[in-house]
Amino acid sequence: MSATGTTTRTAVTLRPRLLGRSVVNVVVGISVLYTLLPVLWLVLAASKDRDALFGSHVLSLNHFAFVQNLKDLFAMDGGLYGRWYGNSLLYAVLGAALGALVSIACGYAFDKYRFPHKEKLFGLVLAAVMVPQTVLALPLYLMASGTGLVNTFWSVFIPVLFNPFGVYLGRIFSQGYVPNEVLEAARVDGAGELTTYFRVALRMLGPGLVTVFLFQLTAIWNNFFLPMVMLSDQDLYPVSLGLYTWNSSATVSPEYYPVVITGSLLAVLPLILAFALLQRFWKSGLTAGAVK
Repeated sequence: MSATGTTTRTAVTLRPRLLGRSVVNVVVGISVLYTLLPVLWLVLAASKDRDALFGSHVLSLNHFAFVQNLKDLFAMDGGLYGRWYGNSLLYAVLGAALGALVSIACGYAFDKYRFPHKEKLFGLVLAAVMVPQTVLALPLYLMASGTGLVNTFWSVFIPVLFNPFGVYLGRIFSQGYVPNEVLEAARVDGAGELTTYFRVALRMLGPGLVTVFLFQLTAIWNNFFLPMVMLSDQDLYPVSLGLYTWNSSATVSPEYYPVVITGSLLAVLPLILAFALLQRFWKSGLTAGAVK
């Protein structure tokens, strides 16, 4: 009787666990499908010609035209897509690199130095995190108009260099990665503040720098509203704004549909490549921030 009762209790105990595990697996499976199905459709649609797109034959094995779509993409409107792609790489890669350096330096200063009203200023930084970027577009446009920077490279590039959330992450990573004892030892050895930062602290902040860089890269690459407000010259457009203009033209000129889909597929590749190459640093950086 005792063995039978124990077996019954064990079965009753395992049943909720198995049920809970099954529910979790179902939720994860639905989430994966929700994430991957649009990407799968984009890959398949980019390999089809216009007749297959309008005929709902995306899943068929016929009408393969990926190479032709690529040729049409880079030939459309005199090769504007290549120019847009280069602009996005310049905005995103250079902007994210400089922006990450600025954010980490500011976060390090907030963490390691004492100055008047430090916490109040940091409170303003946290408040700025909650302000949507679309709200800032009009004030930034007025400032750029007053300085004559509208419809220039700088009108889009300069605003993306400053990221309040990156400053917050910079302070968190500085607290977790840079011990005060190491800085004091460097100062005792005669190193100045700049030397201490660049030769000692910045090396320790490497994972945090990569994490902020990836966040900045994603935000700048997907930036749409600010370029739309600032730019009127198509030669300065990033990929996001350029594809939007082509998609708007597709209602009148259907030949734009295949190139828009193929261009959207190519536009995803730099982000995937960046996360794949920097994944190890990104994971370690997120873990350190979470533990802290």
